[in-house]
Amino acid sequence: MSVTGLEVCVDDADGLAAAIEGGADRIELCAALSIGGLTPTAGLMALAGPPPVPVYAMIRPRPGDFVFSAGDLDMMRRDIDAVRDAGLAGVVLGASLADGSLDAPMLRKLTGHAAGLGLTLHRAFDLVPDFNDAMELAVELGFERILTSGGAKSAPQAIDRLAELVQLSAGRLSIMPGSGVTLDTVDALLARLSVSEVHSSCSIREPAHDPRLLSMGFVTEDRRRTDTTTVQAMKAKLAAHDAR
Repeated sequence: MSVTGLEVCVDDADGLAAAIEGGADRIELCAALSIGGLTPTAGLMALAGPPPVPVYAMIRPRPGDFVFSAGDLDMMRRDIDAVRDAGLAGVVLGASLADGSLDAPMLRKLTGHAAGLGLTLHRAFDLVPDFNDAMELAVELGFERILTSGGAKSAPQAIDRLAELVQLSAGRLSIMPGSGVTLDTVDALLARLSVSEVHSSCSIREPAHDPRLLSMGFVTEDRRRTDTTTVQAMKAKLAAHDAR
């Protein structure tokens, strides 16, 4: 029987503990998930490693686009070194050109520097004008998987495209649906897609304890918190699908 794995994205120490306790198969370690995820701090990396489950760290030095400068590249190389020093399993990478195409020279430098670590291509892939070209580059560079919403804001909005990507991958790497994968949407995704893993925050909304945090601009919205019970429920949904 095949087993569908669950990757949970977290951005703090409590989320890390909740994901592990809930039974996540892999963790994507980030900072600032509210803006799509940035490189986690050295302190959070150190706390995560060596981990009881594989942990892949996001390597994204700033918010905004994925068009990176020479200075960004230098920072990302140092962050990859920090991932290796912390004993984590891999990195999550992506880099774009101005037209949204993958930046092949930049990605070659980053993947070369990350030699020996696992590789996930992140949702910069969703911006590309040609999925076929981007897929071939990802395979060439040795990425294990592509985290993708099929070019839409959320994966449930692009199930047909995701199915096309699974076919295009031809088993050479994993297509991992992410963005909008929740307890309410995962069944519909799995009913249509032949995938070996999914990506979810498994989070619940938690209002700010002090309303001044919102009014003074320290936060822009209620916080989302990784929830152990939600991780467990998602694992149960995946197990039920696998048993069919």
